[in-house]
Amino acid sequence: MFGSPVVRTTRFVACALVALALAGCGSGRSTYQAPVGTPGDRGPAGSDTVFSKGGLFGSSKSAPSEGAVAVNAFLWRASLDTIAFMPLTSADPFGGVIISDWYAPPETPNERFKVNVYILSRTLRADGLKVSVFRQTRDTQGAWSDATVGPEVVSEFENAVLTRARDLRLHAAPQS
Repeated sequence: MFGSPVVRTTRFVACALVALALAGCGSGRSTYQAPVGTPGDRGPAGSDTVFSKGGLFGSSKSAPSEGAVAVNAFLWRASLDTIAFMPLTSADPFGGVIISDWYAPPETPNERFKVNVYILSRTLRADGLKVSVFRQTRDTQGAWSDATVGPEVVSEFENAVLTRARDLRLHAAPQS
């Protein structure tokens, strides 16, 4: 009725890319404040080894200090910008986890998507990001059932986040 799964997936990716493009066209004002700190900053040399103070079995810090960045700030902001069109269920900047709620594109109301983003690194690297995309379709009785999502959707979503993070980093670099 609404096209093949490939067409629906392509529409979803197109919507995500349009949302990313629109996010880049903002007025420069944002309600989100990026975490304080330098992305990738891990403190003094040797402070995060197993043999340093606090080492393997204990730490001198019981919780992240106020304003500390547990994940890469550019990846965090880019992830939020990329899924801005979807409702969020939770966002944990210290754990690096963003979970969206189900989103049904207006053009395909019998199909919905959910995205989980995991930021795994404090550095801006491609392997510091993992995205999971879930898709469900509604049958004639109105019940939702899981449907497959092609691996290209996840790759395109990750690439959109990484491209946005790269742009944010370039704009944050001090101008000489």
